[in-house]
Amino acid sequence: MAAGRTVQPPSAPADPPRRSEAPALGRRLTSLTVACLVLGALVATSASATPSARGPSGPDGPAGVTTGIAVFDRTTGRYTEQLNAETQFRSASVVKLLLALDVLWDLGPDHQVPAADRTRLEAMLRGSDDGVASYYWTQRGGSRIIERTATRLGLTGTAPPPAAYPGHWGYTALTASDTVRIYRYLLDQAPAAVREVVMGNLRRSTRCANDGYDQRFGIPSASVGPWAVKQGWSGFTSGGPTADAGTPAATSAAAPASRRTRGATEAAPPRHPTTAASTATVDLARPALHSTGTVGADDRAIVAVLTLHPVGTPYGSAYTHLTHLVASLDVPGAQRPSGTWLGTLGSGVRVRADATTDSAVITTLPAGVEVLVDCQKRGRPISDGPRSSDWWAHLPQYGGYMTNVYVDTSGERIPGVPVC
Repeated sequence: MAAGRTVQPPSAPADPPRRSEAPALGRRLTSLTVACLVLGALVATSASATPSARGPSGPDGPAGVTTGIAVFDRTTGRYTEQLNAETQFRSASVVKLLLALDVLWDLGPDHQVPAADRTRLEAMLRGSDDGVASYYWTQRGGSRIIERTATRLGLTGTAPPPAAYPGHWGYTALTASDTVRIYRYLLDQAPAAVREVVMGNLRRSTRCANDGYDQRFGIPSASVGPWAVKQGWSGFTSGGPTADAGTPAATSAAAPASRRTRGATEAAPPRHPTTAASTATVDLARPALHSTGTVGADDRAIVAVLTLHPVGTPYGSAYTHLTHLVASLDVPGAQRPSGTWLGTLGSGVRVRADATTDSAVITTLPAGVEVLVDCQKRGRPISDGPRSSDWWAHLPQYGGYMTNVYVDTSGERIPGVPVC
């Protein structure tokens, strides 16, 4: 739905106000009943007309955030953005690109992918399935995978996990520059069949990862498309969601236990790492959130943004910061979404297919995340404590609506946002 489009708003329904769109403000949702859920401590956010990550503190943003950035324009053959591009970060799930390439390297001259591997690679690349990554890590030699692929691709800042954590694939060291090199190989040198398997799945990256986390931060939220992404996250506590049968988290081979920190399959670091781990150059303690991939027609721009956040940072806060950071970069070929960025209130707020509680739930929002709103319309009235409204905000990046009750703004309507 385009911003500014005006239609006749429906009459307010006669049903009494509902209070089911989120738990009471500030409380946590205790179960996963929809396709995607991310939990974190409630944080205050303020409305802003446009995202900004290059304030007085520079691209790194809030104090304590470390960022590595590389944006490469394939048309000109030049970098448009570089910041700490050679700094090593733990890869989290971005290493799954190397796992996939290692598998595909062994294909015969016809490059036919066995059906079992095609299914596994689809789950690992689209839904970031940890179970598949662990399977390949075990079957194909663990750290030797990283040594092989780094040599083949000429990666200069990529290294296996520290010696104290040999089985933890997510602790592989990776730089923003090397991430760009991986995508350049895929797009410019890899056999067409290999390119299609990897990039074709990245173009179909799911909103919900197989562990229940929303993975549409960064590139997908900052660009209308086309895009292809491999995201990474590690060290964020989920708070113990459970899933209904049939949801990605319930059916994943790496489904979370009653409590889960992303990175557990990678083996989450102890609170006080061992001496061997402490001497490594890669930070294993701070939560990591990475957005990598391509943007624009014909994959014009390659984008790699790697971030580390202070321990205890809510997922929604890191999600918002990374999205704003990507939106602030010079990314050739990117189409920026229109609308107004606004903070949200509560946790577990539902995004629905229409402005009524009778419509399907698309996802639930990370606590404290900001959302892009392009228009608003009247629908079913919702009340929660002193707040009530029959207006619903349209979120183009989610393709649905959330009640204005949980938009961080005063009044029932959002000032300056047009009617849908």
